[in-house]
Amino acid sequence: MQSEEIKQVAIQALEDLKAKDIVSLDVRGHTSVTDFMVIASGTSTRQVAAMAQNVTDAFKEAGIKTLGVEGKNSAEWVLVDAGDVVVHVMLPQTREFYDLERLWGDLPRNAEDQAASS
Repeated sequence: MQSEEIKQVAIQALEDLKAKDIVSLDVRGHTSVTDFMVIASGTSTRQVAAMAQNVTDAFKEAGIKTLGVEGKNSAEWVLVDAGDVVVHVMLPQTREFYDLERLWGDLPRNAEDQAASS
C-alpha cells in the first residue's frame, strides 16, 4: 500500500472518532524517517487513546504494519508509527506546546485533509 493510501486510512480512522484539527504534512524529501505526518487533537486523554487505538486497528484491518505506538499510558500525545506515515494524536495544550506544524511550517499541507476535519 502506498503512503498516500496509508495516510487516508489514518485520517478516516481519526475522523471516525471525531478528531479535531486534522493536518497532514508531506515530509517527503525533507526527512528519511517518513513520508507523511498526520497530526490531530482529541478533547481528553480518553479520546486521544481511543483515536490512536482506532488508527492502529484500521491499519491492522487494512494490512498495514504498525512499527510502534508510544505514549499510550499518559495519552497526552500518542504516536502511531506505520513507517511511511506517522500519526500524532494530542491533547490541544500538548499540541500547542510542541507546535509540530510550526516546526514543519514550510512544508505542503494537504488542504482537502484540513477541509475534511472542519
